Amino acid sequence: MPTTTWNRHHILSLADFTTTEYNTVLQTAASFQEVLSRRTKKVPTLQGQVVANLFFESSTRTRSSFELAAKRLSADTLNFAAATSSMTKGETILDTAKTYLAMGTDIMVVRHREAGVPNAIAAEMDRLGVKVGVLNAGDGQHEHPSQALLDLFTICTLIDPASPRLELLKGKKIAIVGDILHSRVARSNIWSLIASGAEVHLAAPPTLLPKLFAEYILEEAGVKNQQFIISSSPTPHSPLPTPQLFLHWQLEPALQNADFVMTLRLQKERMTAHLLPSLREYHQLFGITRTKLQLCKPNVKVLHPGPVNRGVEISSELMDDPEFSLIQSQVTSGVAVRMALLYLLGSGKA
Repeated sequence: MPTTTWNRHHILSLADFTTTEYNTVLQTAASFQEVLSRRTKKVPTLQGQVVANLFFESSTRTRSSFELAAKRLSADTLNFAAATSSMTKGETILDTAKTYLAMGTDIMVVRHREAGVPNAIAAEMDRLGVKVGVLNAGDGQHEHPSQALLDLFTICTLIDPASPRLELLKGKKIAIVGDILHSRVARSNIWSLIASGAEVHLAAPPTLLPKLFAEYILEEAGVKNQQFIISSSPTPHSPLPTPQLFLHWQLEPALQNADFVMTLRLQKERMTAHLLPSLREYHQLFGITRTKLQLCKPNVKVLHPGPVNRGVEISSELMDDPEFSLIQSQVTSGVAVRMALLYLLGSGKA
């Protein structure tokens, strides 16, 4: 395991992550990936500790991944489901968290449809003076740190399996395509990729990528003097020196010579207005297919956080094509990365 000291008590956002912290997560995840390749996949690292998965919102991949990661570290797990909990009787979120605290929970993994809930629980744990780490597993349209970290790990291990590190992405062109407005994954990925020195191109219809989006998220992250451009033409020309963040309302300029393409699900459950003419038209204009990938570099790879709407944001044949698709690798990487995050939060008490 890396010997770097980990001082972060909660993992709520990537907006203020340092290069050292990114590399610590990547190197720790690489160590656990090696563990997962063995016949015996369990280590006693968090034996005796309790990890509570407080998922107030439905999830398959993230919840199962965190549960398996905790079990691989020999931790005991508690799984919360809002539909069958005392919240249906009027119990508050903080009271629920304190109930799990009273059961001896050491780490709380929190997912909620409203932004800020993991931060509120973390603040309450700090107020009570208990050493309980809180990990944001996705909150509203705010952030999804573990998904962005596993995306980062998937790409970095593809480039250098032996030594994944942030600097490997410097100068790489990475396109993020889809429902960026409603995506917590996009926000976390933007911050991690900008930190790596990658050139990030966002592509979506104007209704899903407002002009002020970049200013908003960069201001939220406290990023100063970040340069970005907006282009609606196929051949954008930047008047700015070395911008890192590009916004496109057409797909072609985002894909041109891209090294990686991250496509995002249309989050219809979060759309409060009719933002698209039709799913068919969206796929024609922004859906990722083999034909459209011809604009990218020959060895381009495609990622998707899931769940996938086949035939909408990505063609079914491309999703299942191992020559281009890293989607299954992302799922596999998720266990190792989440093991790393739980280990880093819980190692101080082990």
